[in-house]
Amino acid sequence: MNKQHIRWGIIGLGRIANSFAQDIPFTTNASLQAVAARDGDKADAFAQRYGATHAYDSYNALFQDPSVDAVYIATPHSLHLEQATEAMRAGKAVLCEKPITTSPSELEQLTAIAAQTDSYLMEGMWTYFLPAVQKAKQWVDTGRIGKLLHVKSDFGYPQLPYSPDKREYNATLGGGTLLEMGIYPIALARLFFGEDPINVDQQSHLAPNGVEDDTTTLFTYPGDRYANLASSFRCKLQNWTYIIGEDGYIAIPDTWRANRCLLYELDTLVDEFDDKRESLGFHYEVEAVSQDILEGKKTSKIVPHSTSMAFQLQIEQLRKMAGSLQPCSAAL
Repeated sequence: MNKQHIRWGIIGLGRIANSFAQDIPFTTNASLQAVAARDGDKADAFAQRYGATHAYDSYNALFQDPSVDAVYIATPHSLHLEQATEAMRAGKAVLCEKPITTSPSELEQLTAIAAQTDSYLMEGMWTYFLPAVQKAKQWVDTGRIGKLLHVKSDFGYPQLPYSPDKREYNATLGGGTLLEMGIYPIALARLFFGEDPINVDQQSHLAPNGVEDDTTTLFTYPGDRYANLASSFRCKLQNWTYIIGEDGYIAIPDTWRANRCLLYELDTLVDEFDDKRESLGFHYEVEAVSQDILEGKKTSKIVPHSTSMAFQLQIEQLRKMAGSLQPCSAAL
């Protein structure tokens, strides 16, 4: 691609889209070109707030805008398959917020369409791009904690009062804590162990409409190694990750948005890292994806399609074990 930066469009202008747009100015290779919402007034206000050139009251209008190179999809999970498909068929690169789809079969369809249209497609697991998380991975890979034995990770915020119509609980929108929050701990276990567990145990609590609202999971890996993961709509969890080895452990505070990590030997802090950023942290992902697109790549080496499929397969397994309702979305 013979250009210096990627012009982004955003659809679905909620909280996370605001964070994404707010961080684009911290990049060196991206700009915000267009935004779209069902409500034209909302799109106009968002565009004015973040300096987008165009605002649309139709997602398709944004997909057809020739000045847009890439689309960030920040709508509910159940809409991702349809909207990412439309964007790629319109010739756009796609960064789709996690979870990229609500089932493995949907992801198979989406990656097939990416191949058919020769399009860039990546799931927006922004946590993988944070320098603190990458530093923790480097410490593990270079033997700073010895043999890896345990990963403990959780993510939970109260989503109360309960309502079956609230997006987080709405079964037709892919509601439930595993797709909404549990994907973060699952992703951290995948990042550090780098393989599938050989055994899975789980305890879950279901909301009145049948979607899971609290889960605790134990993954067992070869060599008697374990990941203890949790997610919740019922309470605030610590939201930290601990990577524990024979010789020490790493703590990552507020892992999903981490700006620092801490290395311990027993109770002694021996090393620490702080990225000292001024942004929210989304710009690391935006910069990396924009560079991929500029270089003509079709997938990310940080979040390849195989990693997204691993998330989907594990979440599907856990939802079946919990007995929670399956999300409703139409196959294309």
